[in-house]
Amino acid sequence: MAHAVGFSRQGKAGAIDVNVSLSRWPMRRVPCDVTPELVAKLRRQGVTEAWAGSFDGLVHKDLAGVNARLAEGCRRQGRGLLKAFGSVNPTLPDWEEELRRCAEVHRMPGIRLHPNYHGYKLDDPAFARLLTRASERRMILQIAVIMEDERMMHPLLRVPPVDVRPLTRLVKEIPSLRLVLLNALGVVRGPALAELLAAGNICVEISMLEGVAGIEKLLQQVPLERVLFGSHAPLFYFESALLKLRESPLSQAQLDAIRFGNARLLLRA
Repeated sequence: MAHAVGFSRQGKAGAIDVNVSLSRWPMRRVPCDVTPELVAKLRRQGVTEAWAGSFDGLVHKDLAGVNARLAEGCRRQGRGLLKAFGSVNPTLPDWEEELRRCAEVHRMPGIRLHPNYHGYKLDDPAFARLLTRASERRMILQIAVIMEDERMMHPLLRVPPVDVRPLTRLVKEIPSLRLVLLNALGVVRGPALAELLAAGNICVEISMLEGVAGIEKLLQQVPLERVLFGSHAPLFYFESALLKLRESPLSQAQLDAIRFGNARLLLRA
């Protein structure tokens, strides 16, 4: 009963899901990997806004085509729910032009990076230049730390998680940067996570948070305002993220901040 487990629509607040993807996962079909089906499911669950990247951005070389399709898909099939986050690879010769297209042509509020699929480290000077350029354009920058559990990876496509340690230095050098780590909480934990978030305006979302009362424990380590709602749908079941909110004893103020308040503040910053 999807309606029974979704977000309350009281006050029209709904929820902002900062981590969904369009198109098809390269290794297998998953439920709702057709945009209208994903949009319908998110709406049934009470989601009022979803930040969408494209699975095609992981392995396709023609990122201009990927981003054009993503923007068109969000516009035509998103029913006002989807905000497109384009893919940019700073190791490609025309990445600055692609960043410009994302900002000026497609009017995207941000971009989504896949350093481990695109073959660069976060201490690469090209990555630092990308952070600076995105910040100058006031774009939100998302980094997908990992896309799926290592146990699920195809033997020919084993991709290690992104090493985020260089971010601590980089975000201090670019104080205006707004950065969201996707799928990070299964990899980055404890003091390392707290140190990273303290370095600048970095947020995390909950899709890969595991363990009983996971959000309650997370909030003992990191500030509430740095935690966002993300489902990693359709690769992950949306209901998994929803239940993470339900099984932690959170106040209404904490729930509202994670469901939508923190994401709204990030967009307006």
